[in-house]
Amino acid sequence: MKTVLITGANRGIGFEIARQLLKKDFQVFISGRDEMKLSEALNQLKKEYSSVEMILMDVSSSESVKTAAKILANRNIQFDVIINNAAILHRNDYSLIVQNNEVLKTTIDTNCYGPMRVIHAFLSLMKTPGKIINLSSEGGSMSEAVGGWAPAYCVSKTMLNSLTRQMAHELVEKNVSVNAVCPGWVRTNMGGKTAPRSIEHGAETPVWLADEASHELTGKFFRDKVEIKW
Repeated sequence: MKTVLITGANRGIGFEIARQLLKKDFQVFISGRDEMKLSEALNQLKKEYSSVEMILMDVSSSESVKTAAKILANRNIQFDVIINNAAILHRNDYSLIVQNNEVLKTTIDTNCYGPMRVIHAFLSLMKTPGKIINLSSEGGSMSEAVGGWAPAYCVSKTMLNSLTRQMAHELVEKNVSVNAVCPGWVRTNMGGKTAPRSIEHGAETPVWLADEASHELTGKFFRDKVEIKW
């Protein structure tokens, strides 16, 4: 049985990724920073599946990430896959010129440094071969036109894409692949009710990368199971 850690999995795409991987007989650890919401998500998943646990973890806090890793290390838990899904999008993220710089700082801290913290803390808990999957966005692409929406969020995802490429290069020697995924515009709390894609559709590509995709794929950016330009 393969084991996966999914950050930000108490709702939205993270929760759906957990559900789909449980259906594929993965041992799933869901994580999040809100204990009550995480417990509710766990209880919901446990109605159908037994191989799911929760670990409280705030990716914006180095101490929280290290504590979570230590707890799981003490249990001798090892992971085949780590999925960095946790992210934030500020409601007042509308202009890099007008808005407070704190919006950009906190967005990057969670959306880029968060995955870095997780990778650093959990790398020693990964099996080989192993897989790291970063949930990114087309908004972070350097080859697509700027859409003018949530600029701090988009900058953070551009940084995450660059982090993915650099980490993929460094972790080749450790036999760990690292890829990024654009799930598309999905009907979640973040994406809104008017988004064209279902949560199930948004989760398909990270689930495919975690389960069926070749480990030889690394340092790439995917949407709908197809490589796209950075």
